[in-house]
Amino acid sequence: MSSPKFATLRYTALRIGLFAACFAVVWMLAYFRIIPLGVGSSNAIWMLLLAIVISAPLSFVLLRKQRDAMSEQIVARVDRQKERLAANQSMEDGL
Repeated sequence: MSSPKFATLRYTALRIGLFAACFAVVWMLAYFRIIPLGVGSSNAIWMLLLAIVISAPLSFVLLRKQRDAMSEQIVARVDRQKERLAANQSMEDGL
């Protein structure tokens, strides 16, 4: 899966993996009572939000190369679609 064809899938999988790792760390910190557990049943929501807040800047820094590859893949796909649309419009104008 190292080809540029799967750049979006690779970035998404790495992003989910990074979130899961952050959630596991937050869960362990809450389990050992290093961070507060929250109030009542808000524990799961608290841990999810904290994992999101931690994983977002980490993914911005750690997944830069994958994000750039994904961006190139998306730009190439959009350019191909624009060319097809322009070709179809020129065919319709010729009728």
